[in-house]
Amino acid sequence: MKLTSFLNYLLITLIILASGHQSTNAQTLEAKIDSLLYTKYETMAPGAVFLVAKNGNIIYRKAFGKSNLELNTRMQPENVFEIGSMTKQFTAIAILMLMEKGKLSLDDDITKYIPDYPTNGKTITIHHLLNHTSGIKSFTRIKALKDIARKDLTPIELIDFFKNEPMDFNPGEQYKYNNSGYIILGYIIESISKQSYASFIEEHIFKKLGMNASLFASHNKVVKNRAYGYHKKEEYINAKYISFTLPYAAGSLLSNVDDMLTWQEALNHNLLVSKNTVDKAFTNYTLNNGNPINYGYGWHIKEINGTLSREHGGSIFGFKSMGVYLPLEDIYVIGLNNCDCNSPTKITREIAGLAVDTFK
Repeated sequence: MKLTSFLNYLLITLIILASGHQSTNAQTLEAKIDSLLYTKYETMAPGAVFLVAKNGNIIYRKAFGKSNLELNTRMQPENVFEIGSMTKQFTAIAILMLMEKGKLSLDDDITKYIPDYPTNGKTITIHHLLNHTSGIKSFTRIKALKDIARKDLTPIELIDFFKNEPMDFNPGEQYKYNNSGYIILGYIIESISKQSYASFIEEHIFKKLGMNASLFASHNKVVKNRAYGYHKKEEYINAKYISFTLPYAAGSLLSNVDDMLTWQEALNHNLLVSKNTVDKAFTNYTLNNGNPINYGYGWHIKEINGTLSREHGGSIFGFKSMGVYLPLEDIYVIGLNNCDCNSPTKITREIAGLAVDTFK
């Protein structure tokens, strides 16, 4: 056998062996994930959908439990969920898209867009809103919220609801998770684009990326494959009704696991903004005193099994969600859940850790 032929044969053999090893790893990982999820989600209860991808390729995708208890409908991998605060990722990237086009600066004071906002002489910037260091009180912590929960409000009416609350701290001095900041960001997107937040996200992100199962939530629209949300007290009950104008740019999007993988891949390949721009979302920002906050723009910056993770969960009446991306390993794990009684946060991170260990 000629040397060239032998080397080609050796290369092909090594590729086949590596492929077989990776296949065995994937099968082992699947069994471990199954063991976790079949224990967590009962067949006759509200459930979840989980997806795991490595290098953009799906290696696990399964549904558990029921998508609708009243109709006794089994959950399917295609089911669409309210993703809650994972919406913040889309809001943050939309802001960065506008920044990249020269429409805004992250150092802009919010009074540029809301002139009568009472900042008490403090400078509150878009940057502060994006990473929860603005000091503005989160409207979800205001007791009177229950009085407006079912009302359809315009963004500025919702801002008026919380803008006169005392600030929790001076901008940049502390990190405190804050839904109000993302409401203001949604309003800024509308002010600049002259589109509703829903239209902007659907046109410039969902349609552009082919995220056909994703949309701004609606109680009236017929949504194909919609999973229904539940609470659990002594027994399961239907999720409380709220107007989607309240979570708005902080938490009112619908999606499924397939579209969320498409989203992650778009971020990885800079399909919406340049790498330099998207990296701003994944920076671990610091307070005025230099201490890190472990948050970027719409993502927590953490570690799992000693490796860098970008992650965020969501919680809205009847639903909980969690997404984890490990950039060094190119592993993505997403879990969407249709009962707010059974959070996927811990188990999603655990699955991500298993995936890291499997593909070392």
